[in-house]
Amino acid sequence: MSRIDESKDFIPVRIAVLTVSDTRTLADDRSGDTLVQRLTDAGHVLAARAITTDDRDGIASQLREWIADPEIDVILSTGGTGLTGRDVSVEAHRDVYEKEIDAFGTVFTMISMQKIGTSAVQSRATGGVAGGTYLFALPGSTGACKDAWDEILAFQLDYRHRPCNFVEIFPRLDEHKRRK
Repeated sequence: MSRIDESKDFIPVRIAVLTVSDTRTLADDRSGDTLVQRLTDAGHVLAARAITTDDRDGIASQLREWIADPEIDVILSTGGTGLTGRDVSVEAHRDVYEKEIDAFGTVFTMISMQKIGTSAVQSRATGGVAGGTYLFALPGSTGACKDAWDEILAFQLDYRHRPCNFVEIFPRLDEHKRRK
């Protein structure tokens, strides 16, 4: 349910998109393209984009690099969330999380159930926070990327969404690191 408070100004968020794939290039990265199109259509800023192979250390390294970049607020990765041996995006994300957003995976599964039934159990979509940056690992299918954006992220990354959203708590994500 979308509850947008039109009396508030929209605040653009700077978002990086990481595609995890052993076979994709920028020329044929449909899921990455889907995320880029949706985030820019919503008024957000594409802060960075990359493709990396299904390598846990390589994924975590890219995530850490972007977490350290003050010009990136959110990282969306697509691919590598399944059950096969090469699917290591979730593990790489959890290597860098300070806190996991447990309900993200739950809500994503609920949405997926409506679209693909019990096949939703094969997705391990996850979300978390590190270094004041939100991170979300999404499945590699364009449908899953659309669902995650259209049904969850479009609202939670919109400052006007009520009763609460991720944007309004950006300033407090790293408050535990500040001197009291």
